[in-house]
Amino acid sequence: MKIMSFNTLFCTNYFTKQIDFQAMADAIKKCNPDIVGLNEMYGKSHMEEYDSQTEKLSALTGLPYFKFAEACVLEEGTFGNAVLSKTPFINAKVIPVPEEEVKTGNQLYEPRCLLKLKYDNGLTVLIIHFGLNKDEHINAVNTVLENLEEEKCVLMGDFNVLPDDDVLEPIKKRMTDTALFFKEPLLSFPSDKPFKKIDYIFVSPDIKVLSADIPPIAVSDHLPDTVEIEI
Repeated sequence: MKIMSFNTLFCTNYFTKQIDFQAMADAIKKCNPDIVGLNEMYGKSHMEEYDSQTEKLSALTGLPYFKFAEACVLEEGTFGNAVLSKTPFINAKVIPVPEEEVKTGNQLYEPRCLLKLKYDNGLTVLIIHFGLNKDEHINAVNTVLENLEEEKCVLMGDFNVLPDDDVLEPIKKRMTDTALFFKEPLLSFPSDKPFKKIDYIFVSPDIKVLSADIPPIAVSDHLPDTVEIEI
């Protein structure tokens, strides 16, 4: 089974600055995934180019099962995470990440959510997009920990933190960072000249990792993250 994590920049081509569903779909198809976790996607919108982005990518990629997870409403429309899948999931739950009562960071705050999916083979998939501020990171990690399964569990997304950040330690104690299986150190952002890794796929200890990669497919501002697994 192949898993892919991809921040799409709301389906905007990083180089042309235009909404480009075909380019995003082509990037996904090159990776040939069974399950794709998507960050920075729009759901319903009054603007055609932002409307039903997950459904449009599903049609273009041939991945028939999809779910959009609303985190917040922005000017363009509903905004959040999504999944595309070759096989049906039996349950999908959207879990808000708690917002901070007192905001201590100096970067933009936006509501975030966790998308939790269950498959009939026992696999659980968690898709999340961390905020930009340290207090948001802590709340996101706590939300993840509350929803992790001890077996057959995959966690992925744009975490907006570097691999050596202490905030990831509670997750690393319970899951394996698949970047350990890269053939060489790889970076994910920005896609044209990456200088840092902020995108992740973690798996529970019982899942066998066959290979992992950040393929150099530059279309969004993030490169995709992929892993092949056996469960």
